[in-house]
Amino acid sequence: MQDFATRRTMMVDTQVRPNDVTKFPIIEAMLHVPREEFVPPARREAAYIGENVEIAPGRVLMEPRNFAKLLDFLDIQPSDLVLDIGCGLGYSAAVIARMAEAVVALEEEPMAAQAEAVLAQLGADNAAVVAGELGAGAVKHGPYDVILIEGGVETVPEAILAQLKEGGRIGALFMEGALGTVRIGRKIDRDIAWRYAFNAAAPVLPGFTAARGFVL
Repeated sequence: MQDFATRRTMMVDTQVRPNDVTKFPIIEAMLHVPREEFVPPARREAAYIGENVEIAPGRVLMEPRNFAKLLDFLDIQPSDLVLDIGCGLGYSAAVIARMAEAVVALEEEPMAAQAEAVLAQLGADNAAVVAGELGAGAVKHGPYDVILIEGGVETVPEAILAQLKEGGRIGALFMEGALGTVRIGRKIDRDIAWRYAFNAAAPVLPGFTAARGFVL
C-alpha cells in the first residue's frame, strides 16, 4: 500500500507553500483531504504530481499548486456559501467543505454520482452534489458568496454571473488557445470587475465555449 499521507505532506510542502499559499485553512484542508480518492483507480499513483490529472475525456483535476492559488485569491470564509462548478469526482468540494459554511458541487452525470458517493464516504456533510449542465449553474441553491469554475472557460455565461451575490467573488481560468489566465472577479453594482491572478491551463469545460462567428 502506498503512503499517500506522506505524499500529501510533500505536495503541500513542495507545490503549495513555495507558491506563497500560506493561509492556514487551505494548508489544513489540503493536508487532510485524500486526493487519491478523487481520481479514477488507474490514476491513483498520479494523484499528487504537480500537473493536471485527467479524470475523464477532456476533464482534469487541477494541479495542486494552481488549485491552492485559486483558493488563496478567492479568500473563502467560514460563513461563505460556495458554488463549485465542474467539481469532477469531488476533490475540490471536499477541500472547500473544510473552509466554507457549505459548498454546492455541480457536475454532469456520471461523475456527479461518483462525487456524491466519495464525499458521503468521507463525511463531507456540508457538501451537496447537484447533477446538471455546468453552464447553467445551480440557481436553486444560490445566490453564492463565492463561485469557482474547475476548468477552462472561453466565456462565463450570464446565468452563472447572476448567481453571485453582490460583493461576491468568482474565479475562472480563461483559455486562449493553449494558454490561459486565472482571473478573479468581484460583483460590484451588478457588474463583474475582473483582475488578473496568475497563468494556468486546463481543457475548456462544456457550456463555457464562446459563440463562434459565422465566416464565409
